[in-house]
Amino acid sequence: MSFEKVKKYFDGVGLGQRVVEREQIGATVEQAAVSIGCEPARIAKTMSVFLDEKAALIVMAGDAKIDNAKYKACLQQKAKMIPGELVETYIGHFPGAVCPFAVKVGVRVFLDVSLKRFDIIYTAGGSLNSTVKLSLEELETHSASAGWIDVCKGWFVN
Repeated sequence: MSFEKVKKYFDGVGLGQRVVEREQIGATVEQAAVSIGCEPARIAKTMSVFLDEKAALIVMAGDAKIDNAKYKACLQQKAKMIPGELVETYIGHFPGAVCPFAVKVGVRVFLDVSLKRFDIIYTAGGSLNSTVKLSLEELETHSASAGWIDVCKGWFVN
């Protein structure tokens, strides 16, 4: 059902061809990169967190990791992941298929600056074997982003 919601959304904005179902499962950054044939850093991974006790998503480059000190400095609280068994309830997509589109009402989406070094990125598409190819501007628009934040480490500008 999650994939269908994402596909319907992108069909509605004329970008349905960007949502691709693949033969290989891409539940991890590495699996998705192999399936697509791109570098892992271009896979936009989406982390489900509680922010001010409400569900939120942070979309970051595939080679980035949350830096607890930067997270706390930026968002004024410690990072608190949504437990895997609750992700679908709060977000509307299940772990491994979480993307920043067609999410439940009230879920805020933040984009990490680790993505800004790329012109094109790939997100999950609501299932373990689907992806969405987007420019950063398209990601910002279609995720209804609440803004850019800097909360990650482990990545480097090319």
